[in-house]
Amino acid sequence: MGILVIAEHDGRQLKPGTTNTITAAAKIGGDIAVLVAGHNCAEAAQAAAKVAGVAKVLHADAAHYAGGAAENLAALVVSIAGGYSHILAPATGFGKNFMPRVAAALDVQQVSDISAVVSADTFVRPIYAGNAMATVQSADKVKVITVRATGFDAAGEGGSAAVEALAAGPDTGLSKFNGQELSKSDRPELTAAKIIVSGGRGMGSGENFKLLEALADKLGAAVGASRAAVDSGFVPNDYQVGQTGKIVAPELYIAVGISGAIQHLAGMKDSKVIVAINKDPEAPIFAVASYWLEADLFNAVPELTAAL
Repeated sequence: MGILVIAEHDGRQLKPGTTNTITAAAKIGGDIAVLVAGHNCAEAAQAAAKVAGVAKVLHADAAHYAGGAAENLAALVVSIAGGYSHILAPATGFGKNFMPRVAAALDVQQVSDISAVVSADTFVRPIYAGNAMATVQSADKVKVITVRATGFDAAGEGGSAAVEALAAGPDTGLSKFNGQELSKSDRPELTAAKIIVSGGRGMGSGENFKLLEALADKLGAAVGASRAAVDSGFVPNDYQVGQTGKIVAPELYIAVGISGAIQHLAGMKDSKVIVAINKDPEAPIFAVASYWLEADLFNAVPELTAAL
């Protein structure tokens, strides 16, 4: 049987994580179908059809699929699950919202947050905040899986899959999508950025994050933060990188005033190059850093920005 990937999208294009999930599906082996469900999402369906490795795109368009509400989306997935051996979605807020409901409805155990595929029934996933890796084997007839995007490269373009209309299922009436308010920024989205500059409790205040913003502007980078900085009210929640925030793996991650708690490291240690600036020589962040600077950030960051 084939593999079904549930696409996360904004109606026009696929969101980061979907193409990585398609790569994970390709490693399992089998024909890959991508489900694009939403409202007025024909452009996203066409984008999915162009991804290499995709054999078929299922396009379900109805008002009650707007916003990806878990109840209606899960019901749709369950209704077509019989034709697939594996059902995959990104381990983002999107996937974590509805995939457990799919697993429960199918009476199977979900395999969460996989970072590697060993075989069609065996997967590797991080445990203990990424300090250990567990190899798990599923005997369920249908494997319901969420994929850690940073564990797989994004699938490229080059596909020419057919787009098939999928009849929308009924509205369960259990929830209704009223709207969403998105943060507006000229900087790249955190999970898609190639460079990220993050600040921690050492920044001292939200006002001081202007130092990081100036550096980020020079680098064309996104701005992130540790949970300590978010909990202290320095920056909004959507800045948070870590186990309970966003999992990122940019080409360059600059950690400023971040001590390096396990929960933060779990969210960024797969970054290609890690640069840490901290005046504490014992900061745990130095253990994972490619380069580190033991210095006062309030001197070092302006100097770095000026040099750039």
